[in-house]
Amino acid sequence: MAELKPVMSVAELDAFMDREFPEMRMGADTTRIVGVGPGTATLRLGFSERNLRPGGTISGPAMMALADYAMYAAVLAHIGPVGLAVTTSLHIDFMRRPAQADILAEARLLKLGRALAVGAIEMWQEGGEGPAAHASCTYSIPPR
Repeated sequence: MAELKPVMSVAELDAFMDREFPEMRMGADTTRIVGVGPGTATLRLGFSERNLRPGGTISGPAMMALADYAMYAAVLAHIGPVGLAVTTSLHIDFMRRPAQADILAEARLLKLGRALAVGAIEMWQEGGEGPAAHASCTYSIPPR
């Protein structure tokens, strides 16, 4: 795949999300887009007790939401503000029990076509001993 170049910046992605999905910012949302690059987007899930499950670890649903949001950000960063791009598949492997700390996610586009985008998402904690989770995700891109 030819080297991809983002067409939206972090600020433009944030403005789009604020405008199109204001409910995401309600309450104690702590997920932030921290960077975009060629074929990538990086997000941070800030630690919050609302994302804990019994036993004191970050919950699977919180990590799945982070993976999905990271892929959405990567897709939009490279195709522009297309609100109706949607997840068609998401698979996640939990590899290490995450501590009560922020989690970073980097989505990397493996294929970006006219109708589908396929990517891989790695999630880890700063200073951790390896990945906390790995996900693969496919997005459907609506006709333009």
